[in-house]
Amino acid sequence: MNSNVLLNGFKLANGAAPVACVDIGGTKVAVNIVDDQGVRGKVSEPTATTGANDALGQQIIRLIAQSCDAADLPVQRIARVGVASCGPFVLNNGLVELAAPNICGGQAGPARGLPNDWKTALLEAPLRAAFAHVRVENDGIGALEAERRWGALQVDGVPMANCAYVTWSTGIGTGLCVDGHVLRGKNGNAGHAGHLFVSTNDDALCGCGNVGDVEGLVAGNAIARRFASAGYADAALLFKAAYAGDAKAIGLIDDLCLVMGRMLYNLIATLDLQRISIGGSVYWHHRDYLLPRLRAAVHGKLPALTDGCELVSAGLGERVGDFGALALVV
Repeated sequence: MNSNVLLNGFKLANGAAPVACVDIGGTKVAVNIVDDQGVRGKVSEPTATTGANDALGQQIIRLIAQSCDAADLPVQRIARVGVASCGPFVLNNGLVELAAPNICGGQAGPARGLPNDWKTALLEAPLRAAFAHVRVENDGIGALEAERRWGALQVDGVPMANCAYVTWSTGIGTGLCVDGHVLRGKNGNAGHAGHLFVSTNDDALCGCGNVGDVEGLVAGNAIARRFASAGYADAALLFKAAYAGDAKAIGLIDDLCLVMGRMLYNLIATLDLQRISIGGSVYWHHRDYLLPRLRAAVHGKLPALTDGCELVSAGLGERVGDFGALALVV
C-alpha cells in the first residue's frame, strides 16, 4: 500500500485520546496529531538553532499547539507525545537532551558554521513540563519500528528479527534490531553508525567534531561543504550533473557510495542482518541511481556474512519520519 494512503487512512480506535507525533531532523521539525478521525493538522518549520538552548523544546510545544489548532482540537486533550529525533542523546537527570551535530554548534565549534554555541539542546524536560506522557527515541529507532510494523522490514505482517533502517539525509543515522530486540544502549544512542571513522580526509569535518567519519563524508550537508568549490553547491546539483554524464560528478558519487557501502557492510558483518531498508532525503530522491551502487559495494564481500542480506528502499518512503513518531505512541 502507498505510504501516503496508509498514513492518511490511519486512525486510532473510536474514543481514543489524541496523540502528538513529532519528527525532529537537522533541517526541519514536523508535527501532526492522530486521533479517531485520523492524521490531522500537520505543521513543520526549520529546526530552531538560535537563542537559548531550550529553543527547540519550546518550538515543539508551540508547533503542537499549532497542530491542535489546525485540527480544531484543544491541546489539553493530547494524551501522549511521541518524539523521533536525530541524536546523539545525553541524559541529564534521566531526561534526554540533544547533542546533535547538525543542531548544536558547540560540538564542533565555529568552523561548522552553526549559529549557536550549544553543547546540548534541551528536549525532554520542557516537553514533560507541558505534557504528562512523553516518549523520546532516536529517529533511527522510530523509523526502524515503523518499517518493522508497516514497511519493508516485515514479511506478511511479521516484523523481521535481524534488520536495520538507515537514513541518508542531512545526517546519517540507523536503527538496529538483533534477535527481535531493538538496540538502544546506555543513553539510547545505539545505531550511530554515521560516526564510524572511515577516512582521514581533512575536508570532512562532521558537526560532532570528528574529521573523516561517515556523516562528515557523505551526509547531505557534507556534500555541500566538500564539493561546493568544485561547482556542486548541494546534493541536488551533484546528482543533476551526474545524470547529465558529468564524469567528475559520477566519480564523486561513486566515492560516496563506496563509503556508505562500507558502513552497510560493517553493519551486516557485525550484526548478521537479514535486511536493511534505506531512506532519507538524499537517498530517496536518487534511490534508483544509488541502490544498485550500494548493493555492488556490499555484494561479494565475505559471502558467508553478506549472502542472504538484502538492501532495499524504505517501504514507507518519504513518510518514514511521520510513521516513526507514530510508532512510538500507538
